[in-house]
Amino acid sequence: SEVIGAYVKFARDTGARFTFFVTGSFDGWTDHRSTLRPLVESGQIQLGNHTWSHPALTELSSRAVADELRRTKRFLSNQFGVDGTPYYRPPFGYHDAGVDAVAADLGYTVPTLWYGSLSDSGLITEKYLIRCARKYFRPQSIVIGHANHEPVTKVYPELVEIIRNRKLRMVTLDDYFAAGR
Repeated sequence: SEVIGAYVKFARDTGARFTFFVTGSFDGWTDHRSTLRPLVESGQIQLGNHTWSHPALTELSSRAVADELRRTKRFLSNQFGVDGTPYYRPPFGYHDAGVDAVAADLGYTVPTLWYGSLSDSGLITEKYLIRCARKYFRPQSIVIGHANHEPVTKVYPELVEIIRNRKLRMVTLDDYFAAGR
């Protein structure tokens, strides 16, 4: 919850635009609803579906996949007034034609994968996180970070410096795909 709050503060303080993929069962989303919702409503922050409980979708039945996505879809709609369509990020990147078909039936027609990662799904050092940012922050790249552990909250100035020095811009997925039209 604290890391989600720090990301929201980062967005408010810097004007950064990005897409959060929400795992609906995590309390941090409701803990920070009042500060996050205005950023979602303005389009600065976009929300996508990352399932309810973060399972490996390829190991579930079609019905269970639908339940995972449907629960977070309902949560996003109730809490933030959006449903996350058309983007979903399958946990661990695990998806196949069956998972994608179930997701598409619910409006999630764009399984979203990534080019690089801040490698912060587990606890890492700030130094390693910055090394990952230097490696993966590139033009036209989707880079994932996780709102799981505190080190990312301590390196925002360094991340902003990398972005500025490389003349990059943080965007939502809607920003990115609208620019390509």
